[in-house]
Amino acid sequence: MSATVDSLPADRPSSTGDASAEPSGASPSLAGPPVVAVVGGGQLARMMAPAAGELGIRLRVLVEDPASSAAQVVTDTPVGEAWDEAAIRSLIAPDADSPASVLTFEHEHVPNALLTDLIEHGTPVRPGPHALVQAQDKIVMRQRLTELGVPCPRWAPLPSSPEEGRAALADFLRTVGGTAVVKTSRGGYDGKGVRVLSSPDDVADWFAQVVEGGPQLLVEEKVPFTRELAALVARRPSGEVRAWPVVESVQRDGVCSEVIAPAPGLPAELDARAREIATTVAEGLDVTGVLAVEMFEVAGPDGAPTVLVNELAMRPHNSGHWTIDGAVTSQFEQHLRAVLDLPLGATEATATWTVMANVLGSTLTELTDALPDVLAAYPEARVNLYGKGIRPGRKLGHVNVSGDDLDEVRRRAIAAAALLQGEGPRAEPVALRQAQEPTEEEAKA
Repeated sequence: MSATVDSLPADRPSSTGDASAEPSGASPSLAGPPVVAVVGGGQLARMMAPAAGELGIRLRVLVEDPASSAAQVVTDTPVGEAWDEAAIRSLIAPDADSPASVLTFEHEHVPNALLTDLIEHGTPVRPGPHALVQAQDKIVMRQRLTELGVPCPRWAPLPSSPEEGRAALADFLRTVGGTAVVKTSRGGYDGKGVRVLSSPDDVADWFAQVVEGGPQLLVEEKVPFTRELAALVARRPSGEVRAWPVVESVQRDGVCSEVIAPAPGLPAELDARAREIATTVAEGLDVTGVLAVEMFEVAGPDGAPTVLVNELAMRPHNSGHWTIDGAVTSQFEQHLRAVLDLPLGATEATATWTVMANVLGSTLTELTDALPDVLAAYPEARVNLYGKGIRPGRKLGHVNVSGDDLDEVRRRAIAAAALLQGEGPRAEPVALRQAQEPTEEEAKA
């Protein structure tokens, strides 16, 4: 199978068969304006709003707080928690006249049993719980990816018994050379739930939490990667798949700081291989909507670069924010098209380079206070603020800059984000293709 941006067919058949995997696989009726119900009121739901408005799609977003990011720009925003069955049921059918055409998500933390029941009673849920669990549980994900033949770091689930878990971890450490990465199977993100270690004592507290009902643990080899990549694809229930150019993500303190599209210096064959892997995952897990496959670029046995899959996200993703301004179809419009089983949009880049720089925390009282300076100094910058309360390290927005000179594009995107963070012009961008894995201290932060 070969999956490239230009060669993916317009109606690629699914390898899993939608009828068996998704009982509600029939497309929602579009007799009237479709209603897309979204669970989660953060910035990802907020950024769906412009695309929904342009396509005439109604968004109904379940927000955790009336002042949440999405509630500031979407008019139909009932308040409730993702685990609240009554709130979810009201979201999809608040009255007889406006049932949701489809239910989708901006995060993965939704009870799967409820989603299965909704499907059985006729509400399309995309991605479905059989796919979503792969993004919720890292052990389930690793097992399934291994079955699919997807290249991953060496890994093993750890027994729940602290004594057996410590022994298994010690054996694994000896196998991989004394250093490994332990992860909580559920709940980790942005460097949380991840520890680099050289002794079972380093996760003694996590073993104790497992006994008390906490998430199970898994261990993975610490990969000596060259850089981190992300392959973003979208798939709709009828099987069509589209892939964007593979990008490089630059991490600082365990959090994505920049995304560079396309990944600089990526060999054409590795670009094709990364998108092929992402398509294999999308089809093998029966994902509908946007799928982000985070990867490590590593040196293969012959010294040539290859990739290993690190994480999955079955929703629009930080690595795809560049598409809002740098691709023919943004990931947010594509996600809406995909979950409604509409033909997918073109994914080609519209500029030689697009760099997204995240705004991570700020010393300003209001980010908008910096807009006069940012927009005057960098008129080509596309600023996207999320309307979130300021706290250190929090993702508060991003800046996209496109152009033909990568060094200059990176410099201007980073400098614009720095102004929004209340800083002066940031130092020159770090050199690309250096080892960017977090230190042990960063991974524990």
